[in-house]
Amino acid sequence: MEEDILMMKEMGIKSYRFSISWPRVQPLGSGEVNQEGLEFYNRLIDTCLKNEIEPLVTLYHWDLPQALEDAFGGFQSREIIQAFVKYADICFSSFGDRVKSWITFNEPWCICGHGYATGMHAPGDTSSPGIKPYIAAHNLLLAHSQMVGLYRNTYKENQKGKIGITLNAEWWEPVTDHPQDVEAANRALEFSLGWFADPVFLSGDYPEIMRKTCGSRLPRFTEEESKLLKGSADFFGLNHYSTHFVGRQNLCVALQTLPHEIGVLFWSSGSNYKALKTIFGIIARTNYLKDIGVLTYPNDKDWTTTDMGWAVVPWGLRKLLLYIQTRYSPEGGIFITENGCAMKEKDREEAIEPKSETAVSKLNFFNEYITQVHMGIQEGADVRGYFAWSFMDNFEWSMGYGKRFGLVHVDYETQKRTPRPVAKWFSKLSRDNSIPRMENFVQ
Repeated sequence: MEEDILMMKEMGIKSYRFSISWPRVQPLGSGEVNQEGLEFYNRLIDTCLKNEIEPLVTLYHWDLPQALEDAFGGFQSREIIQAFVKYADICFSSFGDRVKSWITFNEPWCICGHGYATGMHAPGDTSSPGIKPYIAAHNLLLAHSQMVGLYRNTYKENQKGKIGITLNAEWWEPVTDHPQDVEAANRALEFSLGWFADPVFLSGDYPEIMRKTCGSRLPRFTEEESKLLKGSADFFGLNHYSTHFVGRQNLCVALQTLPHEIGVLFWSSGSNYKALKTIFGIIARTNYLKDIGVLTYPNDKDWTTTDMGWAVVPWGLRKLLLYIQTRYSPEGGIFITENGCAMKEKDREEAIEPKSETAVSKLNFFNEYITQVHMGIQEGADVRGYFAWSFMDNFEWSMGYGKRFGLVHVDYETQKRTPRPVAKWFSKLSRDNSIPRMENFVQ
């Protein structure tokens, strides 16, 4: 740990975002606290501060204690709300004297959409994909608002920190300027980003298009819950990776894109059984994915893709930032809490060779995306921070260790860390707070 943080310091990194593992701190999700877990995070926080690196701490990044899933169904039960509040209380009281920036949830859409509609993420429950995603989201949002309420009412005055939430969003670009395609793009944004952003940053309730589409399947907030939700974030955390063309339904286009969409589902689900179960669920019954009601069109032929299969479209991030600024105007600004790329490398030598195609592609990715962030700021987006995903290669959930996002390469057998060429570029960016000239890094 100490060596990794020292490497960050040498790179000029001023802030480090990490998540606390709930099972590591409280293995059963209730009751006894694991002191060794607390000591691990105390050491991590203290080492960051010793090296003048400010921690940005996420309370929940997808690892629900299994005991809570077994006891009452996890996010499907309102019991999860108080379980989260008690867990947050442990973290605020243990670390809040030093941690001044908190995030409640990382990517609620993935928790609810992939957890209960596609089945790609835990718990992989696609038994009721037109109802369970919405119940999970509702309980998650209530847990978020009560965690924020706990912090503001009990800890904020003395600890003087801030607390927000991180939402993931792709940019949905209308395939044409036809009103129906523009409407489809707005619908896609509201059913994904707006699902969580509207209750927190805008109205205290879900987007109206979701209410009209889902009817009684979409839970309702009480007046008191809505009041607690609205404004329950001191800043807007944003994770962004890619952009899609989207438009009105078109059978020919649907048939054209179907093989790709099915391929992605099989590739990302982790098992053929899970993928087939998801497909049949979409066909046979009401489903969140059906509710969205738009069609994703093929990528532009000039777009490149990462090892995740995600299109590299830097201008999409700029448009997304301006959309968030216009629709939500978050008082505490926007913090880009994840943006990055995995590139396919055959070995360590390719990863660290400055002239390799993957090294140049990774450098170009960050240069072009951060340039678009700068342009967005000039056009009025209140962006106050940027975090690359990720500092080093790590475990990528259902993808395991096969996808490498890191600025630093990790040899998983020896645990040796080696900075990729892009790390030097990012180091200068961090130190100077300006975009380095590419020609100084690409020979």
